[in-house]
Amino acid sequence: MRPKHILAVVANPATSSTLGVPVGFWASELIHPYDAMTRAGHRVTIASPKGGAVALDAYSDPRDSSGYSREDTLSLAYLENPDFVNRLANTPSTEALSPDGFDAILVVGGQSPMFTFRHNPPLQALFLGFLDAGKPGAALCHGTCLLLDLKDRHGVPVIRGRRMTGFANSEEDVVDGVVGRKVMPFRIEDEARSLGAHFLTAGPFEPFAVRDGNLITGQQQHSGNRVAELVLQALEEVP
Repeated sequence: MRPKHILAVVANPATSSTLGVPVGFWASELIHPYDAMTRAGHRVTIASPKGGAVALDAYSDPRDSSGYSREDTLSLAYLENPDFVNRLANTPSTEALSPDGFDAILVVGGQSPMFTFRHNPPLQALFLGFLDAGKPGAALCHGTCLLLDLKDRHGVPVIRGRRMTGFANSEEDVVDGVVGRKVMPFRIEDEARSLGAHFLTAGPFEPFAVRDGNLITGQQQHSGNRVAELVLQALEEVP
């Protein structure tokens, strides 16, 4: 298989409307698939909707004082690599990109997507362009919220009748319980089911990913490698 060019989209920094704290993208959801794809010989461009510097969700940073992700040594290695850090500081805007220059797209999750990816027509059009061209379109964890607004040319939700996953209600329950209040403004599982999606889940925080044609989704931050495997599988089927 010839080397392919994959677009990885991460969210720009934002502020949670529910908690009032800074939010960003989840480190492992970018870095683990990035590592798998580049090790397989492919090129990955990291972009964001607005372009410019992007920021991690604090709990996803292995160096954070909370220690939540301290065992994520792969992300730590990348975050200490000057070249990779420079890529995160200078992302191109997705508005200047099109599916024509890429073979697949991966939308990364984290908390910021829940406040910035909904009602974002340019980003939605970009992702839909990959699907319509028969190219792999992947979304991970809370990044799957982007799929909730996608409609085909007949106005039908793209996920209706399709198998998918994303951050599950069972996982939102755990997070809300730890924080002691509602963390997210809506729940992906509830909204996806209401749109007619066949929403599948594994146990809370277990690695899990689903492929339905060229639509690929991962459940949460531990599913990055599973998503990468399915993207690579799909790319092998493309001449």
